[in-house]
Amino acid sequence: MSQKPAKELLRQVINELANLYEEREVTALARHYLHDRFHVDSMKLAMNSPIHFDEKLMHHDLRLLRASTPLQHVVGFGEFYGRKFKCGPEALIPRPETEELVNWVIEDHHQIIRSSNHQIKVLDIGTGTGCIPIILALEVSGLKAEGIDISKEALRLATQNAEHLKADIGFSQIDILEENLSGQYDIIISNPPYIPESDKAQMHSNVLEHEPGLALFVPNSDPLLFYRTIAQKAKLSLKDGGVVYFEIHESFGAQVKSLLENEGFTQVSIRQDLQGKDRMARAHIKGKVQK
Repeated sequence: MSQKPAKELLRQVINELANLYEEREVTALARHYLHDRFHVDSMKLAMNSPIHFDEKLMHHDLRLLRASTPLQHVVGFGEFYGRKFKCGPEALIPRPETEELVNWVIEDHHQIIRSSNHQIKVLDIGTGTGCIPIILALEVSGLKAEGIDISKEALRLATQNAEHLKADIGFSQIDILEENLSGQYDIIISNPPYIPESDKAQMHSNVLEHEPGLALFVPNSDPLLFYRTIAQKAKLSLKDGGVVYFEIHESFGAQVKSLLENEGFTQVSIRQDLQGKDRMARAHIKGKVQK
């Protein structure tokens, strides 16, 4: 093990990563890396505490980071809603916008669940790491969550996260574009692929080269493909008064709202994220649609 003052170690990491991003982003990345890998928090930096670190491990990590490997893949986890989720190339890294979507569901349903005389059932479509159903199950008592995904690899990762965080979640493999839903749910939630292929040119290599395109991209000719498909199938699997929640592309808020209304959903709401962008949708279904 090696030892250096915290500020000197931070400067070393910043210098190693200097050509990756702009200065502010590099500094943030370096601080996050030292926190996640060697538990260097803001207090240790302020006091310039001596830090013990594995120099060989750090050299290996920095080589990966310089190759645009996401930090969460390097250290093996990402934080979501205050908990650590195992991350890897099998699934999208959980993101802050999705935390806001999950928080919307929690805000809406805490009171409903407390006053309900039946267990609330939730389905997450395209579950990835399992972060959405796992957090909902842990944060809201009286809620039973399930997750589906087309990817066996993502489902293995989600299962590991559920076991580690002690969340009782049922996961299954379903291709939502080709298969129907079999259960009945109070809530259906999804963060589906929604980035048009044409947006690839604007994206950083740490996303394009290390996260699954299957979970990111939709054809330029049909950017609402997953919203339309899920809305149509959700109508058959939502209980009377059920709710669907989506994470959405910031450019398609009005289109998603119109689509949901045309599919027979009511009380359609578009919510902005903390950056002021249209990023979430909520809609209700009244009356049971006959299969």
